[in-house]
Amino acid sequence: MAKLGTREKPIIVRVQTQERAHYVAQVCEANGWRYIVGLEPHNTEDITDLDKAMNPPTRVAVPKTGRNEPCPCGSGQKYKRCCGSDAAIAP
Repeated sequence: MAKLGTREKPIIVRVQTQERAHYVAQVCEANGWRYIVGLEPHNTEDITDLDKAMNPPTRVAVPKTGRNEPCPCGSGQKYKRCCGSDAAIAP
């Protein structure tokens, strides 16, 4: 998937005033992003693409359970003998 703000996927916003359109254009140009601004005074403003580009989501690493650690389900068994076994995965 193309990154937001590129030629393949420009930032698309809808604003109500000319001043707001200039602000969006300045922010996008300062960051080198491609953008499309629609000036629609009678519709609601939509700047979600700009918000996503300015605040990209961060990934959180989830620690993996080792085979010989206690099972996170609370059974008291080792993970490899409980939820990590092939029998637990099979339907």
